[in-house]
Amino acid sequence: MASKLHQLQSKACQASQLAFKHGSSYYKQLLEKNKQYIQEPATVEKCSLLSQQLFYTRLASIPGRYESFWKELDCVKNLWKNRQELKVEDAGIAALFGLECFAWFCAGEIVGRGFTFTGYYV
Repeated sequence: MASKLHQLQSKACQASQLAFKHGSSYYKQLLEKNKQYIQEPATVEKCSLLSQQLFYTRLASIPGRYESFWKELDCVKNLWKNRQELKVEDAGIAALFGLECFAWFCAGEIVGRGFTFTGYYV
């Protein structure tokens, strides 16, 4: 057990040395690559302006998203009306989508309870 702990400790030390050695060059490279997104000068006023622009841009996009939602809902209603013509592939995709929604709901419930599983005593 002690030898495995020592191996783990040496591996962690090697990883931290590697990150220390190459971390700053990666950081500089990342900033250089994405410098078109950096606002100069970085002031509180500029950050406030950008956050307001983001908020109102999102607010302005609501009518388009609302219209897209109703178009999608109409497509689903049309599929439901013609469900006899539904292919197995389409039904499988719909079932997988429903399963994914249920899984995200369950994950959200677990996260909301602070990562505890109720009803299980371990």
